[in-house]
Amino acid sequence: MPEDELIELKFRLNDGSDIGPFRYPPSSSVALLKDTILANWPKDIKLAPKSANDIKIVSGGKILENSRTVGQCRMPFDDLEKAVITMHVVVQPSVTKSKTEKKIHDSDKKSICSCSIL
Repeated sequence: MPEDELIELKFRLNDGSDIGPFRYPPSSSVALLKDTILANWPKDIKLAPKSANDIKIVSGGKILENSRTVGQCRMPFDDLEKAVITMHVVVQPSVTKSKTEKKIHDSDKKSICSCSIL
């Protein structure tokens, strides 16, 4: 593949630091981007994703779907063809973990009883 066809991306984290830039062919999936972010996540940031599913990538104000390709997600700026594209990264822990923790917490409340039966 000619190097001219590669798209250069960097990923902006919530603390303002960046991961990258990296070069990808337009056929690369968003899931591959998430794997790259996870593998290169800085060790000194407290809120870190545990898996690629905890990562959301935002580009052009839209959350990118795993099944989409880099070429499909690229904004059509013809005059900025060789520029590095910045995508924003949000860490969002999976919902199932939060619900499980809440259920355990709610069940603890129900087991405490101060009733007296006479």
